[in-house]
Amino acid sequence: MPINRVAWRNVHLYDASTGATLGGFYQKGSLTEATLVWILGNVLLVVEDHWTVRFRATGRTITPSSNPVVPGDYDIYSKGTIRVSDEAWFSRLISHAVSGREDAFRDGVRARDGKCVISGEVNDGALWGVWAGFQAAHVFPLEHENLWMQFNYGRWITNMDGVVGRSKINSLQNGLLMSENLHTRFDQYLFSINPDDSHKVITFMPNHWGIDGRILDPICRQPNHPDRVSDEVLRWHFRQCVLANMRGAGEPVFETDFPAGTDMMETLRAEPYGKERLEMELASRLRFMAGEGEGRAH
Repeated sequence: MPINRVAWRNVHLYDASTGATLGGFYQKGSLTEATLVWILGNVLLVVEDHWTVRFRATGRTITPSSNPVVPGDYDIYSKGTIRVSDEAWFSRLISHAVSGREDAFRDGVRARDGKCVISGEVNDGALWGVWAGFQAAHVFPLEHENLWMQFNYGRWITNMDGVVGRSKINSLQNGLLMSENLHTRFDQYLFSINPDDSHKVITFMPNHWGIDGRILDPICRQPNHPDRVSDEVLRWHFRQCVLANMRGAGEPVFETDFPAGTDMMETLRAEPYGKERLEMELASRLRFMAGEGEGRAH
C-alpha cells in the first residue's frame, strides 16, 4: 500500500482563524524562509486578502530571509478566506530509458555529466563504458508525453530548433545523470532542485543521503552549453515536489519493488491514482515494444 508523507513531517501549517491544517513538510535544513513564503503565496494557498505566517512558538512573523525554516507549527493569518490550491499533481512511474529511441538521450546525458550530478559521485567506470549504478533520468517524465504536448512544454527546449512534437521530451535539456537509488527517489518526488535558490537540492523526508543543501553540479548547467539542463523543467519538478509533499495531507509514496509473482496490475488498480498509473504502465510497455520493433527493423 502507498505510504503517507504526513508521517514524517516536522513542520505543520495551519489556518490561524479556523485551526484547520493546510499542509506541512519535513525540513532537513535546506528550505529557507524565503522559499517557504514563495511556496505559500505561489503554489500552496489561494488567499483573498493580505496574509502573514507566524512561528507559533515565538509569534515571530516569517519574512523572505535566507534563514532556514525552524521545525514546528506555523499559523497563517489573513482577513480573507484561505484555501488550499487544487492545482493538478501528476503521479509518475519509476521508469527508465529502455527503448532504442531513448539510447541517444541516455548516451548524451552520460557524456555531458559523467557523474551523479546530485551527489557528486564520479563514475570511475566511464573510461571503460561501465555505467552500472548510474541512470539518465528524465526530469519531466516520459509517461506524461500527452501533457508535454498539451501544454507545449517543448518551448522550454532550446537545443532542438526545427523539431516539433513529442521527440523534444528526449532532449538532453530534460535529463540528469543520477545514481540509481537517487533516480528512484527523484521520481517519487522525495527530493528536488530549486533553480531559483542557487540550484539547491532540497529533500522532503528523513534521510542520510548526504544531498540536502548540495548544489546541482555545474557540469550539467553550463550557461553557454547548448545541452544544459533547462531551468524550466527543473521548476516544473520542484513545483510538483512541493504539491506532493507540502499540500494538505500530501500525496502517496508508491511501492516500486514488485517481487516475482506479484500482480503488479492489480496493485496499481487498487491504489490511489491507480487508473492513471495503470494507463501510464501500459503506455510505457507499448513504447518499449515499439522501440524493440524499431531495433529489429534496423
